[in-house]
Amino acid sequence: MSDTRRIRIDVPALTRVEGEGSLKLRIEEGRIEQLQLSIFEPPRYFEKFLEGRSWREVPDIVARICGICPVAYQMSAVQALEQAFGVTPSPWVQRMRRLFYCGEWLQSHALHIHLLALPDYLGFDSAIAMAQDYPEAVQRGLRLQALGNDLIRLFGGRSVHPVGARVGGFHHAPAADRVAALIPRLEAARQDAFELTQWCAGLPMPEDSETFISVALRHPDDYALCSGRLMSSSGLSLSADEWDQHFREFHAPHSTALWALLDEQPYLVGPLARLNLNSDHLPPPVADSLARTGIRFPSSNMFHSMLARALEIELALHDALALCREYHLPERSHEPVTPKAGVGYGMTEAPRGLLWHRYETDDDGCIRSARIVPPTSQNQARIEQNLAASLKRFGLEHDDDALRLHCEKVIRNYDPCISCATHFLTLDVTR
Repeated sequence: MSDTRRIRIDVPALTRVEGEGSLKLRIEEGRIEQLQLSIFEPPRYFEKFLEGRSWREVPDIVARICGICPVAYQMSAVQALEQAFGVTPSPWVQRMRRLFYCGEWLQSHALHIHLLALPDYLGFDSAIAMAQDYPEAVQRGLRLQALGNDLIRLFGGRSVHPVGARVGGFHHAPAADRVAALIPRLEAARQDAFELTQWCAGLPMPEDSETFISVALRHPDDYALCSGRLMSSSGLSLSADEWDQHFREFHAPHSTALWALLDEQPYLVGPLARLNLNSDHLPPPVADSLARTGIRFPSSNMFHSMLARALEIELALHDALALCREYHLPERSHEPVTPKAGVGYGMTEAPRGLLWHRYETDDDGCIRSARIVPPTSQNQARIEQNLAASLKRFGLEHDDDALRLHCEKVIRNYDPCISCATHFLTLDVTR
């Protein structure tokens, strides 16, 4: 290209991703010479907020890191502190934590698919505009999200920044009649979820395959949500305390958030990575739903992430229904806890990917140090890698608006949880 121009595009708040980010793209003579994604993650501050705090305060503090996935932060934190204190939660607590977690997967995935991602595939700027032509789809998304919120509220006391979780279990066990009241809604929602999976599979998806490393938890018996070993498609099998042997966090000069590499390589966490590593653990009804789509996993197409989310909605409903049907009041809703000095690690699967915590405590259980690695910071290097390859396949000759929209579509595919800001993507293009 003989001319050089620089354009700055500000996309307003209704751009279907949580937070703010910027992308610098420089194209010279048909080549990408610079591609820098800058996004800003608030969890780094919370590590300092936690220092000096009592172990009792940690679950409520970390729940405020994210309004979309507070359960993931709570479950990772309580796991780490239970390991540090030598506490083993009861089987009842472990099952109910999975039910609690199902609510979060349900509400987060339903929100992302229907309100954030679908407009990209149907040619709309927002879910509000999409609702005029696809009211049933938007209503379905709101029903599923509301049901997920009610499951979170059941154990958390409220659906946003829940307060019911504690080290050792839950502060209170919900009454049996409250749990029973959710069963008919869960049964009815399964048809919504099945139809959503089939619909997502039929959407026009770009053929955008490339090689990448998938990282997720894997449990020997279940589709992993809040327990299991860390697995990778490159052959790793790690416990939470082995994280630093293979993963490295670092500051990228163009971003305030920490990035992460696995053995010096970008890697993927999230629903596509989970399904790539755990599709054999889908329960029969969900496996049958996947088979009907004709799409096979493992998949190397990042745009199959939305289908993976739809299948995980089916999984969350399947498991939540089974857990609600077997619900009973326990003798106690939490195990006794005696704090002590120690180090503990926890990792669970937030809706958008693996979440890792490490805490060091003193004799009284006060936090001496905290370290939190959220999924979006882990995905940042992979997003940049994916953007560069996908833009080349898309075609660098497209105009700036088309390039911006394609970049946003690729980034939204990861469902990044960025920050509570007013803009998403500011694109600087230099030709």
